[in-house]
Amino acid sequence: MEMVAENKENQYVVLARKYRPQNFEDLLGQDALVQTLTNAIQNNRLHHAYILTGIRGVGKTTTARLIARALNCTGKDGLGGATIHPCGECDNCKTIAQGRHMDVMELDAASHTSVADIRELLDSARYAPTNARYKVYIIDEVHMLSNGAFNALLKTLEEPPAHVKFIFATTEIRKVPVTILSRCQRFDLQRLSVETLKSLFTKILKNENIPTEEEALDIIAKSADGSARDGLSLLDQSIVLSNGDIKTDVVKKMLGLADRTQTLTLFENLIKGDMDKVLSNVQEQYTFGATPLIILQDLINITHDIAKVKIVPNFLNSTNFSEIERNVFSALSSDCSLAILSKIWQMLIKGISELNLAPSSVEALEMVLLRVAYSASLPTPYELLNEVKKNSNLISATEEKQTAFEKKNKVEVLYNQKACESFYTVDDFLRYLEKNKKVIVEYSIKNDISFDEFKDGYIKMHINQNIGQDFILNLHKLLTDTTGKKWEIDILQGQLGETIADKEKTKVEAKTKNVAEYPLVKKILEEFKGAKIETIIRKNITELAPSEPEFTSDISITYFEEEE
Repeated sequence: MEMVAENKENQYVVLARKYRPQNFEDLLGQDALVQTLTNAIQNNRLHHAYILTGIRGVGKTTTARLIARALNCTGKDGLGGATIHPCGECDNCKTIAQGRHMDVMELDAASHTSVADIRELLDSARYAPTNARYKVYIIDEVHMLSNGAFNALLKTLEEPPAHVKFIFATTEIRKVPVTILSRCQRFDLQRLSVETLKSLFTKILKNENIPTEEEALDIIAKSADGSARDGLSLLDQSIVLSNGDIKTDVVKKMLGLADRTQTLTLFENLIKGDMDKVLSNVQEQYTFGATPLIILQDLINITHDIAKVKIVPNFLNSTNFSEIERNVFSALSSDCSLAILSKIWQMLIKGISELNLAPSSVEALEMVLLRVAYSASLPTPYELLNEVKKNSNLISATEEKQTAFEKKNKVEVLYNQKACESFYTVDDFLRYLEKNKKVIVEYSIKNDISFDEFKDGYIKMHINQNIGQDFILNLHKLLTDTTGKKWEIDILQGQLGETIADKEKTKVEAKTKNVAEYPLVKKILEEFKGAKIETIIRKNITELAPSEPEFTSDISITYFEEEE
């Protein structure tokens, strides 16, 4: 037994567990959550259910345990109440931290998904806590519960006993039913920034007396992708691999990363189209352990950074960039247009899928880079268009020498000409509407209005009762803006008279009737029973037949066969 105890004492505890936050002050990057809980405890406005969401390793379960301790801490003298600063020394604080408090129950929803598991939990919730102030149920990965389990939880979650608090944690908040979310107070735990993670790693390595290189910590912090647990796991691995002295080269080999300086050089050669250097650079990085996918992802990241520097120059002063990166980004952002960077981005993104499909990933990478190097030096469509214009006769010598002042005056003159339209008749107005494709206004003028009088600056008319209320205002604005003068519109009471559409229809019917009287047309209509004149198309025809009178129309006849 003594041997077992000795082994347990000497057992190594991974950094992620050893340096798990023990109070809210140690909780990194979650200031909004801490402030909300502080105010809730101080004002005695504690919610009965909380749901914590965020990516893996940002402290959801840790936060849940800290909340349980804050609610149940009794202080060193055993007389304290709920506090945002749990003492860590009372029995409740110690047993909750060790995960063995009988009133704070942790349930892994991934392995307890059924209705029976939730029913068992709810049955125990009816009883008062044994030692603590509140019974706290921490359900991790709550989105894994079945639909039946969620439904069984609803009623108790909405109206739980006064001594019960629920804390849910999930990485997939969208899989949690809205009925559950509406009963909980939600906290979105943020990704940790690179600077925050580096500060944490530096503090831990100082406590562990382990030397390290600054660049190595920067690489680990970026690879952690905002997760403290992922970062600490990588830090653990690098400590073992480096034998207690973390080196940048070792970390790069461990992660299969390309050398950042080499990748920057690779990008510069891509822009220049120097394929000899590009291919030799790729082979060198591949030989030293960098995977083709990592090289491609680094190139995508560099493209993104250069585009941001080009749009927002102050981004270059970010502390995330090394001196080499600043120099390269500054030079390339001046040399490369946004159009070229966008084109490179699209080709590199497409290259990711090609790497996954190709039998040899390094060969696929080389083909992607060949395509990028070739097309990066090609002119953009905009540049081609300008070049064509310069070499063509489309632009006169006068226009080429035109100053900015003259162009501005030309625009103003065109605008004034546009605003000096004159409408003396309805037909003038309709021609303007048709020319400028104002279809809706044209339709309303023809079908919903009957004009008693229309002259320059004045309209008297009847309108359809179903016409939109804002039509008259829009019509008045259109006339005023187009003609540059004020218009007076009188709306007459009474029924709508004959509209322009009605007049056009009457005119077409009269023309059709007139054409039907021609002997040839009449004979066709008699021969084909049920036929009718569909359209009359104007044409320059001076003679239809020797025996027929002259007329200037083609006749389109539609024939409908009668049923027997």
